[in-house]
Amino acid sequence: MPLTNWIFILFIALLTITFICTRSPANWSLQHRTRRRTGTRLLAQAVYALWAAALLAARGLFMVDGLNGLTPNPQIVLAMILLLLGCSAYWLVRGGRLFKPLRLFEAC
Repeated sequence: MPLTNWIFILFIALLTITFICTRSPANWSLQHRTRRRTGTRLLAQAVYALWAAALLAARGLFMVDGLNGLTPNPQIVLAMILLLLGCSAYWLVRGGRLFKPLRLFEAC
């Protein structure tokens, strides 16, 4: 798959997150808007990390010829893919928690 297709996929994913996450009611407080903006940023970071991991898997791990005849070490590429997937999962969970409303009585 050409690199322009990868960039197009990233653009569509980020546009979807922006469209869904930035729509907030006008009567929300500054704290709610800040939480929503931070959650949107974390979801965007998760999409970037997932996109980079998929790009590394397609271009780095399953590359036949490599770049200029050099093939990357598969263990290092796999470790980077797993690291990016872990970061993506963490940011996705943390961003999703910020979209939930605050509880009034958490201590009870």
